[in-house]
Amino acid sequence: MLVLTRRPAESIMIGDDIEISVVSVSGDKVRLGFQAPRSVPILRKEIYLEVKRQEAATGSAAREEVEAALKRLSTG
Repeated sequence: MLVLTRRPAESIMIGDDIEISVVSVSGDKVRLGFQAPRSVPILRKEIYLEVKRQEAATGSAAREEVEAALKRLSTG
């Protein structure tokens, strides 16, 4: 695991098109901002694990449903 130190308003680049910025730090909470192509899913780990669990149980249909729901949320 790579561990980096960043201050608010500083960023980390992943490849050429994914930027992760530290928006704010308050106590034990860190707010992050993500800029990435829409084709790159960005999920909290607990959501990601639930999607994977559903995929294993029902196949790829669950993943397609989650992606469709995320698209509806981002455009609404």
